[in-house]
Amino acid sequence: MLTRVRYSYLAQQFDAAAIDEILERMRGVVESGAFTLGPAVAEFESQFAGLIGVRHAIGVGSGTDALKLGLRALNVGHGDEVITAANTFVASVGAIAEPGAVPVFVDCDDSFCMDVALVERAITPRTKAILPVHFTGETVSMKPLTAIAERHRLPLIEDACQAILAESDGKRAGTWGTVAGFSLHPLKNLNVWGDAGVVVTADDALAAKLRLLRNHGLCGRDEVEILGYNSRLDSVQAVVGSWLIGQTHEITARRIEHAAYYDAAFDAIAGVRVPPRRPGSRRVFHLYMVFAERRDDLYAYCQEHGIKAKIHYPIPIYRQRALRHLGHAEGDFPVADRHAREVISFPVDQHISRAEQDYVVEIVRKFYAR
Repeated sequence: MLTRVRYSYLAQQFDAAAIDEILERMRGVVESGAFTLGPAVAEFESQFAGLIGVRHAIGVGSGTDALKLGLRALNVGHGDEVITAANTFVASVGAIAEPGAVPVFVDCDDSFCMDVALVERAITPRTKAILPVHFTGETVSMKPLTAIAERHRLPLIEDACQAILAESDGKRAGTWGTVAGFSLHPLKNLNVWGDAGVVVTADDALAAKLRLLRNHGLCGRDEVEILGYNSRLDSVQAVVGSWLIGQTHEITARRIEHAAYYDAAFDAIAGVRVPPRRPGSRRVFHLYMVFAERRDDLYAYCQEHGIKAKIHYPIPIYRQRALRHLGHAEGDFPVADRHAREVISFPVDQHISRAEQDYVVEIVRKFYAR
C-alpha cells in the first residue's frame, strides 16, 4: 500500500524555499573560507547556549562525540565504571566504551528513563560517573538522582541527545549535570543536514578542556596541550542550525500538542496503554511511544495500511552481541525487556497533520476491534 503517514518529515521541513535560503547563507562560509571553527560555529554555539540556558556550548561532530568528550574531560578512562540505562541507544554505551570504561546498566521504568531508585545499589568503588539518558524526550527524575550523585561525589553526564528543551522540575535537560551532550542528527527536534552535536557545561575550566579535546588538543596552530580528537562542528552545519534554532520553541510546542492529541485518543482504545506522564516533567517527544498488546501484529497491520510506525528498540542494548562480554542474560533488566516486546512509535513531529493523526488512531482502533 502507498504510504499514508510517513515517518520522516525532512522533505517538509527543508522545502525548496528553505533550501534556497540556507544555501545562500552557506555562500558566505564558502566565500570566507572559514570552514572549520569559524564565525558560523561561534554564532551557533552562542545561540545554543542561550536556548538551553548554559554558560558554554561547544559544537562537536556528533551527539556521541559530545558524550565521549564529556567523559574524557572528566578523566573517565580504562576500567572505570559508568552507570547508565539498560534501554538506551547504542551511542550512549559506545561513548562510555571508547575510552575503555565499562557501562553498568540499571533498568528503566515506564517513563522510558532510568529508574533512579535502582541507581545507588549499582555504585561500586570503581564507579566514576553516572550517565542518565533523557530517552524519547522525557527527562530522568533529576532531583533524586542529583542527590545520589552528590552523596557519592560522582559527576553527572547527561545524555540529552533526544531532549532539547525538555525539563525536569522546571529545570532544563542539560543544566543539571557537570556536562551534557546533545545531538543535532537530522531526525532530532533541532537538526542539521548530517551528523553534529553540542556539549554544554557551566564550568569554565571544563569548557576550555572540551574546546581543546574537540580540536586535537591544539592550543594554537603549532602547540598541542593535550591529546584530543578531530570532532569539530562543521561551519556549514552550523549555518543550518542557526537557520533553524529560532523555530525550536515552536517545534517543541507542536510536538507536545500532537502528543497530547494522541494520548487522549489512545486512552480510549483497549489494547493500547499510554505511558505515565510524570508530574514536573516537560516531555518534548523526540519519540512518541505507547505500549501495545500484540505489538508485532499491530506493527505489521500499520505497515499494511500505509503507516510507517517504528519500533525503538526490539533488542535492548544490554542484550546486543557487541556487549556479550559483560555477561548479561535476558531477564536481567525485565522492564527494558518488556518495553522491547510492547512499545511502538508513531510519528509526532511538528509537520504531521491532524488528518494523518486521525488516520493512525483509526487504524489502531480497527486493529483491536477485529
